[in-house]
This record gives sequence, C-alpha cells and structure tokens, in this order.
Amino acid sequence: MIVEDSLVVRRLLAHIVSSDPRLTLVAAVASAEEALRELPRIRPEVISMDIRLPGMDGLEATRRIMAEQPTPIVVIADSVEDSSLRISMNALRAGALSVVEKPVGMETGGHERIAGTICTQLYIMSQVPVIRRRSMGPVRPPQAVRPEPLTAPQPPALLAIAASTGGPPALAQVLGALPADFPLPVLLVQHMGSAFMEGFAAWLDGLVPLAVGIAQEGEAPRPGRVYVAPGDRHLLLGSGGLLRISGERPLSSQRPAATLLFRSVAEVLGPQGLGVLLTGMGEDGAVGLTEMRRAGALTITEHESTAVVYGMPAAAVRMGGSSLSLPLPLIGPRLVQFAGRRP
Repeated sequence: MIVEDSLVVRRLLAHIVSSDPRLTLVAAVASAEEALRELPRIRPEVISMDIRLPGMDGLEATRRIMAEQPTPIVVIADSVEDSSLRISMNALRAGALSVVEKPVGMETGGHERIAGTICTQLYIMSQVPVIRRRSMGPVRPPQAVRPEPLTAPQPPALLAIAASTGGPPALAQVLGALPADFPLPVLLVQHMGSAFMEGFAAWLDGLVPLAVGIAQEGEAPRPGRVYVAPGDRHLLLGSGGLLRISGERPLSSQRPAATLLFRSVAEVLGPQGLGVLLTGMGEDGAVGLTEMRRAGALTITEHESTAVVYGMPAAAVRMGGSSLSLPLPLIGPRLVQFAGRRP
C-alpha cells in the first residue's frame, strides 16, 4: 500500500512499485485516514508511508497502525527538509522499519538508484514480522539472559555500537541511559541511506544526554561524545587512536560496515574495547564483534526478546562473539557499570 498525498508522486511511486516483479501494488491512497480505513480490508504486507500528509501526518499514522494493525512501514521522506527529517526519525521510533529518499521525477538524476532502493526496502521489510508497538519502559530479563556479573579485564577506553533495521529507537534507548559525563567516547554505525545520516545524528543529539555528531577524519574521540559514521563511508579507529573515514568498498553490501568498525577497535584497543551489536537484518557486525571478544574485549548483543530483527545479534551469538545477551532496557545501565560508573 502506498500512502502519499501528492498525485504526481503517488503515480510515480505506483509506477516504480508496479515495475518491480517482487512487488504487487494493492492500494495507493492520498491520506492517513484513508489508509487506516482501508487497512483492515486490504491487509498489505508492507506500507510505503509519506510523512507530510494533510490531516493526520505520517508519524501519527505510524503510531496508529503499529498499535491497531501492525504492518511493516517504510517511510518515504524528503531528505533535505529539516521538519520532514525530524518527523521521519520519530516515525522510526514509533515503529517504522526504515526511511528512504522520496523520488522527485523520472528525469531527475539518480532516479533509477532511488527507485531501486525503494523497491528493495519495501520487499525486504515486507518479510519482517512486526508486533504491536511495545512500551519503551523497563522489562524483566527473560530466562535466557545470563544472570552472572561480568567485569572488564581492563578498564574500557571506548564504546563501539552498531545497528541496522530497528536501530534508531534502540540506539536512542541505549544511549539515552548514559549520563552526559559518560567516561568513554562512542563510535556508532547505523545502516541508513546517506541522505539521512546528518538528520539522524541531529535527531539523536536532541534525544540523548551525550553530544552526537557526524564523525570527521582525523578527530581524536573524546569521552561523552557520540561519533556517527557518515553516509556511505566506513568509520574506523586508526592506529594512533584517531578516527578514520574510509571510502573503501562495501563489506557484505554495507557501507558503513559494523564489522570494520569493530575490527579496528579490536586491533587498536584489544581488551580495552567495549562492543554492542543491536537489532538488524543480515550478519554485519557479527565477525567484527567476535574479533573484539577474542581480543579480550567485553561484548554485548541485544537479546531476541526485544530485537525488532534478531539477525545481526543472533549471528554474533552463533559465532561466539557475545559476552552477554541483554534485553534493550538493560544494556545502557550495564554499559554505565562496565565504564566504571554506577547508574
């Protein structure tokens, strides 16, 4: 189902979707209200959601859909307008699975790339099982979580954290539990279209106590700051402890790649690294997190009970890369403990 108020863009999206053999268009509607009325009858497997809609906007529509009839939602957003970016990020927090750039016309440069990204995202997200939006409050740790305490062999010097599908709200929750004077720098990889990375970093900066910004080549990472991998570039920790931004080829179709970040931390810091791998499709990060653990670092994976997609964390667990598996609300407080502070 396409939800888009602009007739021109709605027709363009309908053409894009109908041209992809993996997808079947079942409805194209002009408002959130119409989408909510049609949803019980049509029962689409995935929704393409505009954000700036007349009446109810895409954020409120996402909240309603995830509460009443959970369906995978891909946000189609303007990548350069600040208000749209903020609403888009909040829609991800409300339960949308990903955000992609809105096409602006057949004659525009990059149209085929954007069209391909939209269709691929719609197809992939249609396979994700979703449930009614969970409360973001504390949860009891399930039986599968290891209860025994762990201590770092050496005081950690840096936190590396990565996520993919479902990552923005997960990252907001984990980083939101860290105090402004958290004693470690934080390096972050989130799989997201490059057009949205600066908006994502700005959105996260407004939500969490730590200062958040896009990482820059040659920066010396400072405690209490979060350095986000730039769009379509790898983020690495260099041998001198400075940040490196790399344009080397994608790893397993990902750039930035979580495995390359974790691997660089393992090589530079060894047992003084601290690694976290959250929700996401595929296996990116699993190999790198395993290398961190083998180097003596403490590593945490998000537990299956809270992960939107238990792909990346599950792969790390299978490979022996997880020191500890925790539900999302327990990860932040444990990081504070590992870093030498008490919540």
